[in-house]
Amino acid sequence: MRVALFITCLADQFFAEAGVAAVRLLRALGVEVDFPEGQTCCGQPAFNAGYWEEARPLARRTLEVFREADYVVLPSGSCASMVKNHYPELLPGSQKALDLAERTYELSAFLVGVLGVEKLGEGLKGKRIAYHHGCHALRELGVREEPLLLLKGAGAELVPWEAAEECCGFGGLFSVKLPEVSLAMADRKVATLPQAEVFTSTDAGCLLHLAGRLAKKGVGLKVAPLATLLWEAYAG
Repeated sequence: MRVALFITCLADQFFAEAGVAAVRLLRALGVEVDFPEGQTCCGQPAFNAGYWEEARPLARRTLEVFREADYVVLPSGSCASMVKNHYPELLPGSQKALDLAERTYELSAFLVGVLGVEKLGEGLKGKRIAYHHGCHALRELGVREEPLLLLKGAGAELVPWEAAEECCGFGGLFSVKLPEVSLAMADRKVATLPQAEVFTSTDAGCLLHLAGRLAKKGVGLKVAPLATLLWEAYAG
C-alpha cells in the first residue's frame, strides 16, 4: 500500500510535527509513505472566497502531484473535505477529480476505516484530553467516532464537553470578514472547556484559532494536533 501524505498549508507552517507524526505512525503500521514535494495549497481559501477560476489550477496541480498514490492521507479535516467533496464540484466532469476524491482520507478515518486499526498502544494512558470536532471533519466528512475511538483505545480519558461539536468560529475567511462573531464563538468554546491536560482536533485552523484565545485569556492548556497524539499513543 502506497500512501502519499498531503501536509496542508497550516500544518506545514504551524504544526509540522503533525506531519512527522503521521509519517512515523503510518510507517510503523506497515504502510509505505511518500511525500510529494510538488504539493502546494489545495485551493480551499480561493474556493471559499468564490474565486473558483483561481482555485482550479491549484486543484489540477494537486491531481497531478498525487496521481500515483494508492491513498492520499491528510492530518486535516478541512483540506481532506476540499479534495473529497469539492474537487468534483470545482472540476465537473473530471474523472481524475472523482478518482482522487475516492482515495483521499483524513488520518484517523484512514487508520480506522482502511487499515482497520482501533488500538495503537497505551501511550496516552490516564491523560485527560478535550477533543474539538472541527466542522469540516464532522459535518462534511462524517468523521466523529474515529478520533475518539483511537484516543480512548490508547488509554486517554476524553473529558465531557458541552461545546465539543460547536463551531470554533475560525472558518478560514469567516474569521477575517466577521472577526467579532468569530471571536465570540471561540470565547464560547473556551468558556465551556472542561479541565483537561491537552486540547486537540483534526484541524490546524481550529487549533490555531482556539490556542490564540486560550493564550489571550491566560489559560495554560497544551494544544496538540491529533496526529501528534496518535503517534504518542503508539510510541508510548
